[in-house]
Amino acid sequence: MNKSILTVGIIFLALIALALLQVLNNYSTGSELDYYLVKETTDAAIDDSMDWDFYHDCGLYRIDKERFVEMFLYRFANNVDASRGYKIGFYDINEVPPKVSIKIDSLTTLSFNSKDTSGNKDTSAANISTSYDAIIEAGYKSDVTTELYISKDSDRCKSLKKDRG
Repeated sequence: MNKSILTVGIIFLALIALALLQVLNNYSTGSELDYYLVKETTDAAIDDSMDWDFYHDCGLYRIDKERFVEMFLYRFANNVDASRGYKIGFYDINEVPPKVSIKIDSLTTLSFNSKDTSGNKDTSAANISTSYDAIIEAGYKSDVTTELYISKDSDRCKSLKKDRG
């Protein structure tokens, strides 16, 4: 009798250990996959939203905010895992120079077979938060905001000079 209870206890502990390893593996793999998904999606969305006419007129890199958000959401939705819920936050989007800050919270739902008092399944959520900042840099020899604005004479650059002071 003693050996059978010990065997059942060992099997029970092994099942708990396997379940814990599965949860930890999902959490760490999900975090890594979310980071690379956000990184690649952001870089591609910045490339898609680059305003090349402005670059040719003024000599500065510029992105369109609305186009960036549109392209980011489109690309992210195409590559996302359907079994998780995502909350996307755009914290900073600068047009000149191009800079974006994004935070994504993904919820992995862990369901257990136990039932609460109301008869519903007990579900717990593990929140994975991923932040990513992207900046487009160029090798300028001097201060970008003064010399490049002054050197260009197009209407778009003049209006930008007036806005900046």
